[in-house]
Amino acid sequence: MFGTMVGLILFLVLQTIIVLGIAGAASSPSSTKLTEHSIYRLDLKGSLSERVVEDPFEGMFNTVPGYEQELKIGLQDILSNIKLAKEDAHIEGILLKGGELSMGFASAKQIRDALLDFKQSGKWIIAYADSYGQSNYYLASVADKICLNVDGAVSWHGLASSIGFFKGAFDKLGVEMQVFKVGTFKSAVEPYINTEMSDANRLQMNVLLNDIWSEMKSAVAESRGLTTDQLNELANINMDLQPQEMYLSANLIDTLMYVQDVDSLLKRLTGTDDFNVVSHKKMNLVQRNEKYKTDRVAVIYAEGDITDDSGDGIVGTKMVKAINEIAEDDDVKAVVLRVNSGGGSAFASEQIWHAMTLLKKKGLPLVVSMGDYAASGGYYISCMADSIFAEPTTLTGSIGIFGLIPNMNGLTQKVGLTFDGVKTNDYASFQTDATLGKMSEAERQQMQNAIERGYDLFTRRCAEGRNMSQDSIKVIGEGRVWTGMRALEIGLVDRFASLDQAVKSAATMAGLTDYSINDYPAQEDIYTRLLNSTTSERIADRIIAKRLGVAYDQYKLLNNVLQQSGIRAQMIPFEIY
Repeated sequence: MFGTMVGLILFLVLQTIIVLGIAGAASSPSSTKLTEHSIYRLDLKGSLSERVVEDPFEGMFNTVPGYEQELKIGLQDILSNIKLAKEDAHIEGILLKGGELSMGFASAKQIRDALLDFKQSGKWIIAYADSYGQSNYYLASVADKICLNVDGAVSWHGLASSIGFFKGAFDKLGVEMQVFKVGTFKSAVEPYINTEMSDANRLQMNVLLNDIWSEMKSAVAESRGLTTDQLNELANINMDLQPQEMYLSANLIDTLMYVQDVDSLLKRLTGTDDFNVVSHKKMNLVQRNEKYKTDRVAVIYAEGDITDDSGDGIVGTKMVKAINEIAEDDDVKAVVLRVNSGGGSAFASEQIWHAMTLLKKKGLPLVVSMGDYAASGGYYISCMADSIFAEPTTLTGSIGIFGLIPNMNGLTQKVGLTFDGVKTNDYASFQTDATLGKMSEAERQQMQNAIERGYDLFTRRCAEGRNMSQDSIKVIGEGRVWTGMRALEIGLVDRFASLDQAVKSAATMAGLTDYSINDYPAQEDIYTRLLNSTTSERIADRIIAKRLGVAYDQYKLLNNVLQQSGIRAQMIPFEIY
C-alpha cells in the first residue's frame, strides 16, 4: 500500500510538471515582426528592476476573472527597445503611456537619457497619461508633445523622504534592540532604537534629496523651456491639486485630451490610419539578429539585498559560483559588475569581494556600473573595480557596519516565561544571555570589538580598491550615504556613465572591437521557473501581495527586518516620493 501511494504521488507530481510545462510553452508568444508605420508604446506602470524573468503562469491566469497580474518591467529591456526603436526604420516614434512606474531616480535618468538619444534620430515622442506621477513626469518631459487627460493631474510637489521607526512597537512588545555600530551616519539602526531621525541622518537625507531634486529640475527645465526657479515655485503651490488650465499656462503640458483622441493624434503623425502600435512586451520579442562572437564581455547583475545562502536578491553562495564560472571561461575577456543594492550581510559581501578580486588577478578588466543604489555592502562588492561608473542620482557610500541583537526579556516577562540553565565556560551561554538581557559589559565590548574589526576590514578594502589611504576612507565613511555627483567629487566613483557605456569601456580596456555580451547569473529556464513558482513560499507570497496591495512593500520591509541576523553592511531603507 505504501509503495502504491508513493507511486501515485510521484505520478501526480510528474503529471503536474508536464501539464504546467505544456501550458507554459503554449502561452509563450511568437516573435514580433515590425511593419511600416510602427509605434513603440511604452506603458509607464508597474515596478522596475534590472532584469525581468517572465512569469510562467501569466498566460494561464490572465483570463481568470478577478486576477490582476502584477506588471514587472526590466530596465535593460526598456533601454534595448528604445535603442532598437531608434535604429529600425519601421519605427516612426514612441508613445509614452501611463503615469506611475515605480523606479529609482538613477533608473529614471537612464531611461530619460535613452529617450533623449532616441530623439537625435529625428523621430518623435508623444506622452499621454490620465495622470502623471512626479518621476514619470520627469520622463515624459522629454516628449515633443505632452498630453494629459481633460480631467487629469500632473504631480509636481518636490521631494520628501520617510523612514519607518519600530521602537514604539518594540517597546509595547517588550523587545529592546541592542545595537553595535561604527559610523556617525550609519543610520540603518535608527528605526530600532529611535522614534525619529537623528540630526546626522537628517543632514545627509536633506543633502540627498536636494541633489536629486536639483537634477530633476534642471532636466525638466531644459526640456520644457522653463527655469529651475519657476519649477520650484510650481512645486511650492503643489501642482498635484491645481486646475488643468494651470498645467497648460505653466507649460508643464501641451494639450488636454481624452484617451480616445490619442489615436487621432497618431494618425496625423504617421500620415495613415493603418499604423501599428507595438507594446513593450511585443517589442521584447523582435529579433535582434545578434551574431555570436567568440570574445565575450560578462555582465554580472547584482540586485537586491545581499544574503548568505538564500533569498531573492544577491545570494552570496550563488554569486560566488557565477563569478567562479566566469573566471574559468577563457572566452570572457572583460567583466562588468552591475550593482543595484543597498547592501546586507557583511560576511557575504566579503565573500563576493574576494571572488571578484580573484577574477581580477586573471588579468580581466573589471568595471562597476552602479544603478539606483550601490551602498554599504553594495559598495563593498564594488570597491575593487578598475573603474566605477555611476549616475548623478545613484545613492552610494554608506561605508559602515552594524550588528543587532534583540533583548526579549521584557516580552518573556509579559507572557510569563522564565529560563535557567548550566554552562561549562564563562561565555558558553552568550547567545541566550544576549537575547534575554543578561549580556555583561565584557560581552558587549567583545561585540563592539567585532563590529570595529569589520569596519576596519571594510575601510581597508575600500582604501586598497580606490588607491586612497584608510584614514581618507574613514573621513568619507562613517556610514554616510552620498549621491553619485558628490561621490565623484570625493573619489568614490570615477565618472558618470550608463551600463552600455560601462560595457564599451570594459571592452576597450580588453582591446576588444568585436564581442558578444553574456549576462550572469544565467536566467532560469521555463521549467525551473515553473517549479520555483509552485513552492509554498512563492504561492504564499503571491496571495499576500494580492491581499495587501499597496501595503505589500511595507510588509516586505518589516519581514526583512525580522529576518536580519549577523553583522550587517546595509543602508537604511527609506522611500523618496
